[in-house]
Amino acid sequence: MAKKPEFFELIRPDHNFDFVGKTKPLLATSVLLVLLSFLMLVINTFLPGRGHALNFSVDFRGGTEMRIDFTKDVDPSQVREAMEAGGFKDTEVVPLTEFKGAFLTRFTAVSPLSAEQAQKAENMLREKLGKDTVRKFEFSEGGDKAYLRLSKPSEPDAIRGILTAAGVTTNAVQRFGRADDNIYEIVLIGLDSEVRKALDAKFGAGSVAQIPSVGSVGAKAGEELRNNGIISLLAAIGFIMLYILVRFDFRYGPGTVIALLHDAILVMGAFAVTYKEFSLTTIAAILTVIGYSMNDTIVVFDRIRENASRLRDKKFPEVVNTSVNETLSRTILTSMTVFFVTLAMNIWGTGVIRDFAFAMNVGVIVGTYSSIFVASPILIWLNEKSIASQKKGSQRPKSSTTPV
Repeated sequence: MAKKPEFFELIRPDHNFDFVGKTKPLLATSVLLVLLSFLMLVINTFLPGRGHALNFSVDFRGGTEMRIDFTKDVDPSQVREAMEAGGFKDTEVVPLTEFKGAFLTRFTAVSPLSAEQAQKAENMLREKLGKDTVRKFEFSEGGDKAYLRLSKPSEPDAIRGILTAAGVTTNAVQRFGRADDNIYEIVLIGLDSEVRKALDAKFGAGSVAQIPSVGSVGAKAGEELRNNGIISLLAAIGFIMLYILVRFDFRYGPGTVIALLHDAILVMGAFAVTYKEFSLTTIAAILTVIGYSMNDTIVVFDRIRENASRLRDKKFPEVVNTSVNETLSRTILTSMTVFFVTLAMNIWGTGVIRDFAFAMNVGVIVGTYSSIFVASPILIWLNEKSIASQKKGSQRPKSSTTPV
C-alpha cells in the first residue's frame, strides 16, 4: 500500500485551540479598535501640524507636490517659512532622507495665478482699460496661460504693466488669433520659478540646485479621485457579498462583509495614527487587503461547511472551532509569506512602494485576525438565530378550519 504523502504543517490539525471560547473579548477589542480609528480621524483635524483627518496626498486634496534640491544644508522649518513668505500658505515640508539636501513640499496652489489674483487682475484691467473694453478674462485652474478678450485693441505692454501692478508676474503678453478678434495671450511665469524666487529671497541666489519634479492636481479633480476611490471600495465589498451569497447562504455573507469592513477601517486607522500619506496607492493596497482577507475567510468557511455535514454529532460552535484549527497552519503560513515580503518592501522600499507595503503589513495581520475572530463568531450567531427561528416556526400552532 502506497504511503500517504506528508506535507509540512506549522501547526498540526489535531491540535484543538479554543478559538470560539475567546471570541467575546476579542470581538470587544475589534469594536474598540474600530471606534478608536474613527476617533483618530476626528482628533487629527485638531492636532497642530496635521489639520486633516488623513494625510491626503495631492491626488485627493488637490494642489502641487514639488521636490526641491538645495545646494546647502537648510532646516525644514526655514523652508516652510520661506514658502509662507512667498505666498504659499500651509506648505508641508518633508525631508527626503535618501537624497541629501532634498525636500518634498506640498501646497494648495496649482498655478502661479490663484483665483483671487485672477479676480483682482480682471478688476484692475476693467478699471484701467474701461469696463466696456474688457469683454472676458479667461483663466483655468492649473493652467500656465490666461486669455484676455477686449472690444478694442490695446498695447500688450500696457496690459502687462497693469497685470504687474496687480501682482501677476508674466513672461509675455501677445496677440492671439486674428487681429480684429482683440484676443491677448498672457503667458504666466512657471510655478517652479515662483517657488525658486521665494526660496532665493530667504537663502540667497543659487541656493536651489534644481526642482526635478512638479506634479499638480486641481481641487475638483482631487475630489473626484477621492470619491471614485470610495466608490471602488464599496463596489468591491458589494460584489464580494454577492459572491458569498451565491456560493454559500445568508448566514455566511454578513460575517464576511463585516470582516472586510473591519479590515479596511483598521488599515485606515493605522494611517490616521501614523499620519502616513493616504493616496491612490493606499486605496489599491486596501483593495488588495480586502481580496486577501476574503480569500482567507472563504478557506475557513469552506472547511466549516464541509465539517457541518460530516460532524453532525457536534454542536455548530465546536464544528467552527475544529474547522479553524484544521486550517490554522495554512492560514499562518500564507499570512507569513505575504507579511515578510511586504515587510521587506516596507523596510527597503521608497515613496509610494513603502506606503503600499505598510498598508499590506497592517492588512495581513488584521485580515488573518478577522477571519478567525470576527467572521466566524458572526457566522455562529447567525446560525443560532436561524435555528431559533426555525424552532419558533415549527412550534407555532397550525390554523384549523371547521367545516360548515
